[in-house]
Amino acid sequence: MRELIRTVAAWSGTISLLSSWSPSRAVRLTLWLHGGVILGLVLWPATWAWLLAAIIANHLLLGVLGMWPRSSLLGANLSRLPPSCQCNGYVALTFDDGPDPDVTPYVLEVLDRYSAKASFFCVAKRAARHPDLVHEILIRGHSVENHSDRHPIAFAFYGPLSLYREITNAQRLLSEVIESEPRFFRAPFGLRNPFLDPVLACTNLRYVSWTRRGFDRVSRSPGKVLARLTRRLSGGDILLLHDCGSRLRSVNPPIVLQVLPALLDHIVHLDLSPVSLPIAIGSLSPHSAAT
Repeated sequence: MRELIRTVAAWSGTISLLSSWSPSRAVRLTLWLHGGVILGLVLWPATWAWLLAAIIANHLLLGVLGMWPRSSLLGANLSRLPPSCQCNGYVALTFDDGPDPDVTPYVLEVLDRYSAKASFFCVAKRAARHPDLVHEILIRGHSVENHSDRHPIAFAFYGPLSLYREITNAQRLLSEVIESEPRFFRAPFGLRNPFLDPVLACTNLRYVSWTRRGFDRVSRSPGKVLARLTRRLSGGDILLLHDCGSRLRSVNPPIVLQVLPALLDHIVHLDLSPVSLPIAIGSLSPHSAAT
């Protein structure tokens, strides 16, 4: 009986959150198109080939939009901080794919030297293997956010149920480790599909991409990575780096550790403040995060 009550309560909460979901214009048009195709098949069955072509073209377009990480056409997407952050000179530092016991501690040391704060989008399975490292991230005033449960390669091709399981499993694991719930989500590889936005509405997570990224996972040149991150850098930008997942293990030290000090020097030179997403969005002050 208790399990039944929990299930009913969970579904009630999900329905309540989903009721607040507002489909993007592209998704709304897609829903109307599918309804029109069904009506067309009933009224003019001979036109089935044209109707099928319209559906295929629509899905191809949605696929292209899903491969555009900074697009908001498939749903809300925080690719840049709110305007007030520009006035405050905030730049959000974000690190994906960790935690990594070989890299993350050194990233934290560099951030400490500059009194910089950041958001770490953690893969839940890795966080569960290294809870002490996740706690160290929190102790130093940074935030831990949701970057999926297993970082699956095929994430962008998942249906709604698979997306829901992947994200809620990650949210549960991360919440157990950090004893609070992450507020932000970033998709693996930054790729998404139309089903992701309603799932995030169910889980009460806010989607985040980036303003600029350095491609530090694949580049062998620290100079090129730094140039991508600093070109036209300004207040309100969201920067993406990785503290795990680099395939270039032969590069020593890792690219991120070669780039991060120079990046922070440049941010300070521009009189900007490197902060985490909760600080930037306004739930924390830099002083309280440091405390």
